[in-house]
Amino acid sequence: MKKIKLTHLITGLNTGGAEMMLYRLLSKTDRNKFEVSVISLTDVGPVGEKIKELDIPVIGLGMKRGVPNPIFLLKLASIFKKEKPDVLQTWMYHANLLGLLAGRLAGVKNIIWGIHHSNLDPKIEKRQTIAVAKWCGVLSRFSSNIICCSHASLQCHEQLGYSRDKMMVIPNGFDLGLFQPNRHSKSLLKELFLGDDCLLVGHAARWHGQKDHPNLIKAARFVVEQLPNVHFVLCGDGITHENETLSALIRQEGIEKHVHLLGRRNDIHTLMPQFDVYVSSSKAGEAFPIVLGEAMACEVPCVTTDVGDSAYIVGDTGFVVPPENPQALADAIIRCLSLSAEERKQLGKKARQRVEAHFALDLVVEKYESIYQSLLSRK
Repeated sequence: MKKIKLTHLITGLNTGGAEMMLYRLLSKTDRNKFEVSVISLTDVGPVGEKIKELDIPVIGLGMKRGVPNPIFLLKLASIFKKEKPDVLQTWMYHANLLGLLAGRLAGVKNIIWGIHHSNLDPKIEKRQTIAVAKWCGVLSRFSSNIICCSHASLQCHEQLGYSRDKMMVIPNGFDLGLFQPNRHSKSLLKELFLGDDCLLVGHAARWHGQKDHPNLIKAARFVVEQLPNVHFVLCGDGITHENETLSALIRQEGIEKHVHLLGRRNDIHTLMPQFDVYVSSSKAGEAFPIVLGEAMACEVPCVTTDVGDSAYIVGDTGFVVPPENPQALADAIIRCLSLSAEERKQLGKKARQRVEAHFALDLVVEKYESIYQSLLSRK
């Protein structure tokens, strides 16, 4: 049987939710059915290197971030003409826009968009990003399908004028073999020189306004005042002591000894099971925080702000609070940590069961592949 030529086009391949979801999707894509390649509008980045390890070709076009450049439109069209993909799957606004225009120029018939934002907050998002998102709304009827990673994404973009009959929701998926509980590891406590009686609150997110680190740091002070054996472990791009703004926030709250900044980590799957609680402190614009599902798969109970699909993801297995309310966030963390170890364990088990039922990676990959195949069978 002839393989389906599938090309993924993404804005960039630095560490982020959409980028990691692409990597996970590719790690499970049936290579007997699909011949896969990846193009990044910007550079190859750390996630691109991981994709290469899957023996999948990755091209970085070197486009500068900002307004899409017409030269890259022609460059892309030239690549598509040469490669002749049966299906082009694009990820995020700039790739959606340029992928559609270049794909149509090159005669690509099946172009599927991927949306990984919910509402676009002008205080957080760049003006160019918002402009590109709105242009995509105008052009959305020319796409074949639009896959939203969350119900919040779908509702928001329908209001922006995106073609509703093209839109569907496929949630992010989680590798339950990689993310699993490990109650015996103490490597993180040892790395941080902390005693076994310390409780760890985890937070994994890059330095970005949407992730609302100031909210988390303020909440951390309230927590530490009541539970002095609690330590907050933060990781992600830009989450280092060299980040003067973040370091100043921590000093301002007087909790330097209780907040640990680890920077980018490639071992999240080993860190995550060691947290007693995982917290997501995001505000508007978050669609589907992947880290919530990762924590839940590791049987770690979650405290999250009510943004995007966060409340839906957690369901009745954790605690949901309003965004930008550090006192409410702190109260929920304290409430969760005040449960007995056995109660937290049971809550964690329930969380993993929810991921198994709704967000298992194999189920999600199956949905993507069936869309690709149905497009071709319709033709």
